[in-house]
Amino acid sequence: MQGKNEQRAGLLYGIGAYGMWGLVPLFWPLLEPSGAVEILAHRMVWSLAVVGVALLALRRWAWIRELLGQPRRLALIAVAATVISVNWGLYIWSVNNGHVVEASLGYFINPLVTIAMGVLLLGERLRPAQWAAVATGLAAVLVLAIGYGQPPWISLVLAFSFATYGLVKKKVDMGGLESLAAETAVLFVPALGFLLWLAARGESTFVASGAGHGALLAATGVITAIPLICFGAAAIRVPLSVLGLLQYLAPVFQFALGILYFHEEMPPERWAGFALVWVALALLTWEALRTARRTRAEALRLAVRVAEAGAPTGTDSASAPSGPGSTAATDGGPAQERTPAP
Repeated sequence: MQGKNEQRAGLLYGIGAYGMWGLVPLFWPLLEPSGAVEILAHRMVWSLAVVGVALLALRRWAWIRELLGQPRRLALIAVAATVISVNWGLYIWSVNNGHVVEASLGYFINPLVTIAMGVLLLGERLRPAQWAAVATGLAAVLVLAIGYGQPPWISLVLAFSFATYGLVKKKVDMGGLESLAAETAVLFVPALGFLLWLAARGESTFVASGAGHGALLAATGVITAIPLICFGAAAIRVPLSVLGLLQYLAPVFQFALGILYFHEEMPPERWAGFALVWVALALLTWEALRTARRTRAEALRLAVRVAEAGAPTGTDSASAPSGPGSTAATDGGPAQERTPAP
């Protein structure tokens, strides 16, 4: 019962995290007349404040001394911070300039870009269904380029920047809160310097636009930290395959908001491009679920064989019961079958 409750809680945390990320386009327009760069700078500054309070409350600060003694890891964190700032800044600009649908496309194609980067940079081998998904994704980009009259650069930059961020984060190997604290700490001084420069020029909206606007800018830290905390809680409670499916909630919500709330145009060629992307994602999902089932089945067969090898044997083999532990099952029977390599 405890395990089921934990999984149910993890599912709710996951839905909450991706749901909030999917609904965040409703928040950024509230910050106008602030520009995208000013909003991004506030997000960096206030995120560090919120995450710092959370780490102090949890008493999780021992990692800081260890990190400071690892220059290579610090360099990777600086790269991750730079890449995610590009991603966040462009996303904020896209939402506030009428490109919510195109921004959602970036997160739809992000899994395809991640796979392509795995092949090109890490030498990973793809299965046929994954090749088909990547090829379909490329066809979708071509169709959308025709529809937009130019390559969907917002989508591509968002997808490639987030895929690069994921690749660097994998090498850094830190917890979500710790990682966000380190990344925002790297950018804290430049972000704060930019905000002070704006204030000195009389161009800051933090105070000039009223206390309510200033409070909304400060809330960017909470908007950043809460979904991340929920995601971390989900990641330790539910399988990765479930998280992989939940990740599509965010771009689905963003896409729906772009059409239904922001009333962005969707000509037929754009629908065709999105349809191809969804076909590619369906192929990826099917392949991931099939591989997960095969992996579980293989693990179960290995466990059965280990249990049989370690079980005490009787003096009379003829009296051994039939079934999975019998000689028929261990000598060329089903227990020795191997799942084909995916």
